[in-house]
Amino acid sequence: MSLSATMQIARSALITSQLGLQVTAQNMANAATPGYTRQIAMLQALRGRSSDPYQIGQGVAIQDVRRQIDEALQRRLWNSNSDEYSSAQQLNVLSQLETILNEGTEFDMSTQLSSFFNSWTEATTLLDSEPNIINQGTTLSSYIRNMQSDLIGQREQLEEQIDAQVLRADSILDEIASINEVIAVNEIGDAEATGLRDRRDQIVTELAQLMDVTVVETNSGGYDIYSGSTPIIQGTNNRGLQISRVTEGDTLTVRVELAADSTPLPITSGSIGGLLTSRDGAIDATLEKLDTLAAQLIFEVNRLHSTGTNEDWLTSSSGTLQIGATDQLLALNNPNNSTFADLPFAAVNGSFVITLKNDSGDIVSTQQIDIDLDGLTSAGVPGFSDDTSAEDIRAALDGIEGITASFDPSGRLVIDADPGFNYSFSEDTSGVLATMGVNSFFEGTSASTIGVRDDVNVMLGRMEGDQFIANGTALAMGNLASEATDGLGGLSISKFWARQAQDIAVKTSGARTSANADRLVRESLDGQRAAVSGVSIDEESLNLITYQRQYQAAAQVITTAQQMFDTLLSLV
Repeated sequence: MSLSATMQIARSALITSQLGLQVTAQNMANAATPGYTRQIAMLQALRGRSSDPYQIGQGVAIQDVRRQIDEALQRRLWNSNSDEYSSAQQLNVLSQLETILNEGTEFDMSTQLSSFFNSWTEATTLLDSEPNIINQGTTLSSYIRNMQSDLIGQREQLEEQIDAQVLRADSILDEIASINEVIAVNEIGDAEATGLRDRRDQIVTELAQLMDVTVVETNSGGYDIYSGSTPIIQGTNNRGLQISRVTEGDTLTVRVELAADSTPLPITSGSIGGLLTSRDGAIDATLEKLDTLAAQLIFEVNRLHSTGTNEDWLTSSSGTLQIGATDQLLALNNPNNSTFADLPFAAVNGSFVITLKNDSGDIVSTQQIDIDLDGLTSAGVPGFSDDTSAEDIRAALDGIEGITASFDPSGRLVIDADPGFNYSFSEDTSGVLATMGVNSFFEGTSASTIGVRDDVNVMLGRMEGDQFIANGTALAMGNLASEATDGLGGLSISKFWARQAQDIAVKTSGARTSANADRLVRESLDGQRAAVSGVSIDEESLNLITYQRQYQAAAQVITTAQQMFDTLLSLV
């Protein structure tokens, strides 16, 4: 082995030390850079020549500079980011929902319902209580409409966020596809494009915060991105994302699809997944429960009020439901009767009683109006031909001497007493009067349309048999808040809403626990990644000293070899 070979070995050590020093400097410079992955210089001893048995090696070289990364850990971290952002988004939405419900304060739904029903209870002992009842009913109606408006506003805000985040996710996917292409060009051979790979991992992390994805690295170094089993990026091709709004029954559903072929994507996590879950879950469920509450409140209050009366009885009353000319002739329970089929409540098989008296206070007649809604014909087979229609009810009322019944131009049933007569309703087991809004307190059918009718005449009393009870309806209304209601699954009006508010509180508490747990998991994985891929200043300082000593030693070898070579030349 010659002195020149010794000098070549030392030269390789000098070059390797210089390159190693650059890698160490790069690591130390980026010790605080987010997303930076520590780089390692892969050293390789160079073999000697097999033809020269005395040349034991040719020194050292840096085979490659690679990132120190645990790919499996990185994928777990991406999944953890998706979970954390999903639970945080759901917590945020539920917290906003709790603010809208405002339950547990003096300005919540429970308080409004209590004040309304209490006004009826107070009317049993107070004079001139009608204005207070109307005022409380108007306040409650306004509160329900405002809450529904706030909930719809929150849902619209969520949809705007979904649109914006899907647009951002699509732009990230475009960038990943572009980086895939650049990496494929730059990594020809053994070189690794560490900076590009770090940048790509960073934006995949941002993508994972938006939606749950699966990342598969290809042989060319690119990332294929999947949502479930559906590929979104394949190589350098981004198939794109788009928003689709689909009507399913009465519900408008938002979903994320592939722009290329409209394939629905099963996004369940990330902030987009959290928004979709909240929008289709908590928000829509609360809107549905609010509509149910409003509809049953309207129906149950009107059911009592329609059979209520005051001491002077009625001379005229009208319905609030506008019935089309065609629907007037169809049975109320006929599915083709769109006026009644679209209502959230319905009349049932039963009857009601109308009592007529003259100006002298003598009862002239008492008539029972039968309501046949059993869905059977006279032959006993399913059908609606023999069932009661709105026209049948009008004709039956109009056939009573002293009563005139008709439909006004808008299709509302109008019942007038002839001069010298008054009437009252009672014993409505069918609920048809409340369904048609006859002598009702509320108008509307849902949270968006509820209101106290403009021409309402508050009915505090009622007929029980032949006896007039001056505060009978007021007493029944006061008890209605705590009475079980079939339309609310056997719950009372007050308990139905209290249970919904409690459900939201439980979900919020659960979401807060999940958000904290997911954050702790992500922080733990971040710590594990930092231990593997993060830059340790202490470790890099040791590397710095190592390369410095290696360089000094290699330089000393060259100096010694040069001195030996000079000695050899002096002997010639």
